[in-house]
Formats: sequence, structure tokens, C-alpha cells
Amino acid sequence: MRTRWFFVAVGIAALSAAAWTQESQYPITLVPPGKGPYTFPEGYQTPWDKIDILVTEKISPNLFVLHGSQSLDPAHPDASGGRAMALFGPDGVLLVDSENKQVAEKTLKAIRSFTNAPIKVLVNTHIHSDHTGANAFFGRQGALIFAQENLRDEMLRPPPFGNGQPAPAPDLAGVPVATYTYNPATPGAPSVTLNMNGETVDFIPMMPSHTAGDTIVRFRKANAIYIEDFYRNFGYPFADESNGGSIKGMIEAVDLLRKLADSNTTLIPGHGTLVKKQDLLTYRAMLVDILAKVKTLRDQGKPLREVLAANLTAQYDKVTLGDTQQSKDRFITEVYDEVRDFPPVVDGKRTMPKHP
Repeated sequence: MRTRWFFVAVGIAALSAAAWTQESQYPITLVPPGKGPYTFPEGYQTPWDKIDILVTEKISPNLFVLHGSQSLDPAHPDASGGRAMALFGPDGVLLVDSENKQVAEKTLKAIRSFTNAPIKVLVNTHIHSDHTGANAFFGRQGALIFAQENLRDEMLRPPPFGNGQPAPAPDLAGVPVATYTYNPATPGAPSVTLNMNGETVDFIPMMPSHTAGDTIVRFRKANAIYIEDFYRNFGYPFADESNGGSIKGMIEAVDLLRKLADSNTTLIPGHGTLVKKQDLLTYRAMLVDILAKVKTLRDQGKPLREVLAANLTAQYDKVTLGDTQQSKDRFITEVYDEVRDFPPVVDGKRTMPKHP
């Protein structure tokens, strides 16, 4: 069921017309993500005490991006964690994603560097902990948490650890309470629209792509869309198969974004640099090319080890920042998993096959 929420703006005059006439100056990058290459010694652990959360981009006068320090987080060395966004003003703060649990206080401190407004809304773009880890912290600050129903289900029923041990029960303060689902009959349609702080914000559920619970967030007046992690330009693509993601789903997501964005829309990925719609074309072409090459080899009966050894990403390595061997191997393995069988979406999820 589509849900539409409206916040009546109070005191929008505080966002003067003069401020919006400056829109052509945006986006402003204050701290660009690192480029690498990065290496970490065996056994390295993220030094959370050394990571700062900074305002790294300004998308409009009252829409800022928050991101972590470079070169300290081995999972995301370009900038620790995933991007978070804050829309602020007299109606309170709307957050897109909450960052890692370990830096929750620092994330709030960064927000308080530009606004003292209460935290009213938090929307999760997907399940991963660098985007949802501080949910409970901000839930206790008063945020109403939105997400796809699939994300809520997975948060309530986390899969066991790799060693078979059950995952700990979730902190219910961080579980989304306002949910919606992706409708394949109306791709790109917002499930939630908020009128807040002079901005119109759409929560748009996505088809299973990076995960089975993806959401993109569109800011209409700023002409910006947070596109989470189905696109990235640091490292090779990551489709989280254990959470219903797939490379083909990521191609579908890119195709939808090409319809939703115009040539001037700022696209904000969870990792890497800000991009425009044109940048999606080369990314899509790479996905299609690698799918075709891996399918050819698997149809010939090649085992995964030979497909990995074929170095199919060679032509893209020089233009892909963060192209570690681990990143390449993960990408090729995901493609190998899905080129033989590609199951349909059932109840909003796709259970991906595994290679022998």
C-alpha cells in the first residue's frame, strides 16, 4: 500500500528565496573521498576512536552529506562507513542512513555543528551496518525510522553467523516502524513523500539490486538522489546475494535511475564520488560486458577458479579506484553465481544460486 506522509512546514521563511538562488553553486565538495591504493596489515582492526564524521558535501543550503575519515576503515578506506545525509530546518532533521554504531555520537556531533533541530525522521537505504548501525541511537533521539519491509524483516530475523552461531537479537529501538514495499508494476513511484524544511523528499523503493530492501531518496528541489550502493565507483560492484542482491538487479536499478534523473541531477552513491546520469552508462556497460564474458566461460564448463584466473576485469582496472584483488574476485564470483540460473523474485526477494 502506498503511504504518503506530509509535514506542514513551519517557518519556511527561514530558508530565504535568496538562499535558493544560490542553488547553481551546488553541490559543494568539502572533503573528497580518498583514492588509494590502500593496504592494511593482517589482523588490522578499524580504530573507531580515530575516525571522525565530517560534513563532506553540501548539496543545497540545508542538505548536507556526512562521511567518515579516509584510510582507516579497511571495508571502506575511501571514507569510513557509508554516506549519511541530513536535511535540516525548522521542521527538524531528516536523516538518510545512520552510519556505523561505533561512531553514533560523532555523527550526532557533526549534525550539531550545523543545526540544533530535533532528529525527526531516519530512512534506511539498505540493511548493511555502515548504513544502519546507529539506528537505535537515533531512534532514541526521537527519529521515526522508515525502510522497506524486507529490511525490517531481515533486521528482526538476522541470519546466523558463518560459524552457525545465532546472531544477537536486534535492538528494537533501531528497527524501522514505518515500512513499504517495492511494486514491480510501478517502478520509480515513491512510497513516501515528505514536505519538510522547504524540500520535497521521496522515498522510492527499489527492485532487489544491491540487496532485497533497497531504497533511493530523491530531493526534488535540490535535484539530487541518494542512490545507495547498487552503484559505486570505488572498488568493483557488490551485489549482496545473501540479502537478495544480484548483478542483473543492479542493471535494472541503473536503468530506472536513468529515467528518474535528468542531466543535471546530482547522484549520491554510498561510496565513491558524486556522479551524474551520464556516469551510469559506463558502469552499466561494464556490468553487461562482464556478465556476457562470465556466461561464455561457465557455459563452456569452466570452474570458478579458471574464470577468476582469466582476469576478465583487466580493461577496467586502470579506471576503477580501489580495484583490489578481493574486490575483483568478489564481483566475478557473484556474476558466476547468477549466470546459470536467475530465480524470480518471490515476496520481494530473490534467492540466488551458489556455484559448486
